Amino acid sequence: MHLDMNAFFASVEQRCYPNLRGKPIAVIGSAHRTVVTTASYEARKFGVKTGMNKYEAKRACPGLIFVVGDNRKYIDISVRILNILKDFSPKVEAYSIDEAFVDITGTGALFGEPASLASKVKERIRGELGLTCSVGIAPNKLLAKLASDMQKPDGLVEIREVDVASVLEPLPVGELFGIGPKLTIHLSSLGVATCGELARFPVSILRERFGIIGERLKLMGQGIDPSPVVPIGEEGEAKSVGHSTTLKRDISERGVIKRHILKLSEMVGARARRYGLMGRKVTLTLRYHDFFTFGRQKTLSIPTNDTRAIYSTATSIFDSLRLKSAVRLVGVAISDISKGTGQLDLFEDGIKREKLLKAIDEINREIGEFTITWASICDEGADIEGSGVISPAWRPEGVKRVDVR
Repeated sequence: MHLDMNAFFASVEQRCYPNLRGKPIAVIGSAHRTVVTTASYEARKFGVKTGMNKYEAKRACPGLIFVVGDNRKYIDISVRILNILKDFSPKVEAYSIDEAFVDITGTGALFGEPASLASKVKERIRGELGLTCSVGIAPNKLLAKLASDMQKPDGLVEIREVDVASVLEPLPVGELFGIGPKLTIHLSSLGVATCGELARFPVSILRERFGIIGERLKLMGQGIDPSPVVPIGEEGEAKSVGHSTTLKRDISERGVIKRHILKLSEMVGARARRYGLMGRKVTLTLRYHDFFTFGRQKTLSIPTNDTRAIYSTATSIFDSLRLKSAVRLVGVAISDISKGTGQLDLFEDGIKREKLLKAIDEINREIGEFTITWASICDEGADIEGSGVISPAWRPEGVKRVDVR
């Protein structure tokens, strides 16, 4: 079963503020940020879409109401939804802040047929949280996600095993999760427009054209997806540790951007140290005001989780770049992850620094995040407080995305 909350951020705001119910609203990251994160269905009827700037959205819907998002509220509701799902099955995978997969194999004795179980889930969420969701039921995750998109909002669709071929035969390949616009164009150049055509297409040609994913594409066209539902707490080892932030305003001042890089480096370092992880590669990600996003990576001689090393590497990447326009998002990550303490530092300064980082981490865990932080982050004009609405890809701490692609 795949559960997808309907216009989640906007619906939560309408639930909390009755005066917004039935009205066209758009959630934005902050009073200074101009991009729509989520629009209510009342606003969508006027053509308001995620990613529009405020002026475009207002032009499409003159009566549109802008609401600044509240991350704590969304996280709280998301966790409560997951707890409801766990009452129906222990196998719940938090896919994002507003989506989840549930393995309902063997639940029939308690809750009846799959559609009956899904109806009970929808009733619980509506009754306890005042929200609606769309649910898809199918033999696997790929098809369950497809089913949940078929009747929005507040839908319930089941694709049975015997109906898979007939459902997929005329379906455009772009409707399958994991096949985006660029891949759709490449498949079209091969004469493949529908899932039925993809299912019959020679896998040798797909493999030659797309490499290892060619075989995966063939299986997708046939409606086959072997990936399991991975319950919260049973995820594999992390492949990377990263944080990003959407800025309150587009920034071109390099000094201010570096303060954001420092804060993000500390967030990455603290999280990695908490779980005993170290990374050999550091990645800096930037997004311009026009949403063009790119990343640059640098490999270290030894793995690290030291804030100073992460920051130094990220800034060296940044110093090598010529910005083409103002920046709206900054991200820092470490990858090529290993567990353990890494190479021991035998020099007094290094030992002192390790003790300092450990002390900072312990105090911040006890009292609150960033109670103690680096002085340069707090410099006048840094303006680096978190500003964007939480990413829709958010999952509870420790939960790692397992793509169906």
